[in-house]
Amino acid sequence: MKERTEWINNLRTAITILVVAHHASLSYTTFAKFDSTRYINSTHPIVDTQRSLALDIFENFNDIFFMSLMFLIGGFFLNQSFIKKGFYDFLKDRFYRLAIPFIFSTFFMWIAYFPPYIVATNSYDFISHIFDFFSQQDWPSGPPWFIWVLFVFNFIFALTYKFFPFLPSSYNSIGYPLNNKRILFSLFIFFLLIYISFVPLAMSVGIGTWIGYGPLDFQLPRILQYFLFFALGIYLGKIDFNNNLFSINSFLVKNSFIWLAVSIFFYSLLTLNDYFGFLRSLVLNNILPELIAWLVYFSIYLLSCLFSCLTFLTITKKYFNSSNQFIEFLNNNAYLLYLIHFVFLIWFQFLFTFFSLHPIIKFFFVFIFSLLASNLLSVYLRKIKIIRIYL
Repeated sequence: MKERTEWINNLRTAITILVVAHHASLSYTTFAKFDSTRYINSTHPIVDTQRSLALDIFENFNDIFFMSLMFLIGGFFLNQSFIKKGFYDFLKDRFYRLAIPFIFSTFFMWIAYFPPYIVATNSYDFISHIFDFFSQQDWPSGPPWFIWVLFVFNFIFALTYKFFPFLPSSYNSIGYPLNNKRILFSLFIFFLLIYISFVPLAMSVGIGTWIGYGPLDFQLPRILQYFLFFALGIYLGKIDFNNNLFSINSFLVKNSFIWLAVSIFFYSLLTLNDYFGFLRSLVLNNILPELIAWLVYFSIYLLSCLFSCLTFLTITKKYFNSSNQFIEFLNNNAYLLYLIHFVFLIWFQFLFTFFSLHPIIKFFFVFIFSLLASNLLSVYLRKIKIIRIYL
């Protein structure tokens, strides 16, 4: 398999760090709520009394796009890996790299969830917490839910690979030149696909619904959307995206700040509507049918997602296409950072509930401390050979 392009590694690490910041903010959003009768139903395991509207805006922005981008990145290099390893070795590699880390990280997730048990029960009985975690709380997986879903997507890819021989290996094999109109048209088609995959589910079950059994949770309304981003990543990998669609002089990369402006525009529309209820007012005043209002809302939502992904891709390619010793250090630890940060983060959030500080200050300290502690532990874990090979 070709060596991974440096900017994709940098982007993956940047999004992983953004995941840590996202989780750090969840204690301090104005909409955060804690269910003391069953803490797994809370918006976050630890909810602080200090809140900030600014962190609402930050958290909501991340939530719209960053997991879609993670699944997109997850598909980029699968084609080369499958060709090199073949069906069985590919699945073996995916099992070691995805399934086993998921099993281990979720099994030890009870360490992260001890603080919410303390808050909910006012008890430090660790044995009772273990029993409660696996039985009453249905064994929450935390952030590693992404890993098991990615493993399933990889398995589907391996099973169906031979049925798609028509997929091109480069844009030249498609038979038409790569021009601006075709790129914009392709973006429009992809928008329609994710719209069809997301909107019916979101309207029927709710935009934030999770479903699953035990640690095998996933976001039901977004699962088809995530698979489409994953499939797009595979397709882009087959057309040599680094030297075509995302070459440094390509239409997309040269206009990275246009995509940034567009993404800010759509997210601003969404945020203003959420806090001022423009669409709701139109419905209540019988100016707009409720169905149309929802369709407009979801259009803005998905356009924000799509252009935020495009912004991160193109700006990273344009300005962060190389690494230094520090970035390489972060890149090497990124996967372990994703798997273990939640343990440190929840405990730091719990400890900061005992201090009266501005929520943004708390957020900053929780984020930095979690990042530092997770990277430090990653350094020691990567000294273990099997972990160093696969993680």
